[in-house]
Amino acid sequence: MSLPFSQFPSTARITPHAFKVFIPQEQLTDLHTLVKLSKLGPLTYENSHSDARFGITSVWLTEIREKWLNDFDWKACEARINDFPQFKTEIEDIQLHFAALFSEKPDAVPIVLLHGWPGSFLEFLPLLQLFRDEFTPSTLPYHLIVPSLPGYGFSSGPPVDRNYTTHDAARVIDKLMKDLGFESGYIAQGGDIGSRVSRFLAVDHDSCKVNFCAIATPPKGVPEESLTASEKKGLGRRQEFLTSGLAYAFEHATRPSTIGHILSSSPLALLAWIGEKFLTWVDEPLPSQTILEFVTLYWLTDTFPRGIYPYREELPISPEGNPLRYIHKPLGFSYFPVELFPVPKSWVETTGNLVFWREHQRGGHFAALEKPKELKADLAEFVEQIWSSI
Repeated sequence: MSLPFSQFPSTARITPHAFKVFIPQEQLTDLHTLVKLSKLGPLTYENSHSDARFGITSVWLTEIREKWLNDFDWKACEARINDFPQFKTEIEDIQLHFAALFSEKPDAVPIVLLHGWPGSFLEFLPLLQLFRDEFTPSTLPYHLIVPSLPGYGFSSGPPVDRNYTTHDAARVIDKLMKDLGFESGYIAQGGDIGSRVSRFLAVDHDSCKVNFCAIATPPKGVPEESLTASEKKGLGRRQEFLTSGLAYAFEHATRPSTIGHILSSSPLALLAWIGEKFLTWVDEPLPSQTILEFVTLYWLTDTFPRGIYPYREELPISPEGNPLRYIHKPLGFSYFPVELFPVPKSWVETTGNLVFWREHQRGGHFAALEKPKELKADLAEFVEQIWSSI
């Protein structure tokens, strides 16, 4: 029996097969054993600072390791995932996984929601839940498609015999949306790496709304005196990130093989590397359960070494080194103050035809996870504003 919201549009030219997440108990037992046997590092001056100025603390890693061993239930997470329609289909050489809520309305607006690193499709489950709570399949005004980017989660990895880029990932996502019957247009929304994929889609295909814009140096011709107090505060956070928070990205970009092998060898190492981001990139603390769900998904699907290919394109992070192509189609932006790169409206305007801007008072890097209600409202307003003009 199929789940509600799982009926494909009549215009779809493919029939993806239903997918159910199931991790064999043997894998879960192996993970538990590896976590149990993983050695914790000795106490040091750096890992003893309660403010985590030098990274995660020994206390935090010790406590969350105990929760992983004794309190965490992957099967509960698995059941929550499977409560939403899940599919797989082959696009080019990728077995692409996606979650979705399909509408039965003939005029429903297609929206693809794109995650980044260290995120996953799990980020958008709270958002999907809000839509599912409010609408039925016959009243939902949107088709909501949430892919696992190539190399992430339950999507297969990029080919190993050639380079793979964000452009390739964008092309696969575009083909998915068109194959699902959205040839006449769709909206892309993304954060982190997903924002860059969304931009590629918008430049070459349709409109987009993002909540991440990595501009490392001030655009020419934008006076500093025009910035608001909150924008100046955001630029301070951006500079702090560029100064002390970017080392991970350089490692991903310059030695992806090395860090890939390291973090594939120990689940505790993966927890430390990814857990730090879920601690420091958010506005308000996330439950340990949530952090463990993301890390466990990464471990069970070998996401880490397969999914960091976009970083080689991102460095050096500067408009001169790798400029954002200007989006002539409608662009929307949701500004969350504890983003890694909180950049002013006037800066974002230099990257595209900005027709929607919403500044929020709370929220960090994982907008869909942290502030799903706010992101839902922004999406609805952006779609209402621009869809009839596309």
